[in-house]
Amino acid sequence: MNPEALRKFIEKRPFEPFEVQLSSGQVYRVSHPEAVMLLKNTLVIGDPETDAVVWCSIIHITAIRRQHGTAA
Repeated sequence: MNPEALRKFIEKRPFEPFEVQLSSGQVYRVSHPEAVMLLKNTLVIGDPETDAVVWCSIIHITAIRRQHGTAA
């Protein structure tokens, strides 16, 4: 995945929640722009409901899906 594509999803206004799928098959939901941080090689996703934090290597991100299910 390309960091600029991720940045477009994060900075979209109005914000639309999206899901990130990894090469392992794991899927993480980004529900709010303040619950995600894009670093040079890593996407950090926080879950405000559980306080869980996940560090995802950008090279392992295989898909981004908007809330309505279309992949980017």
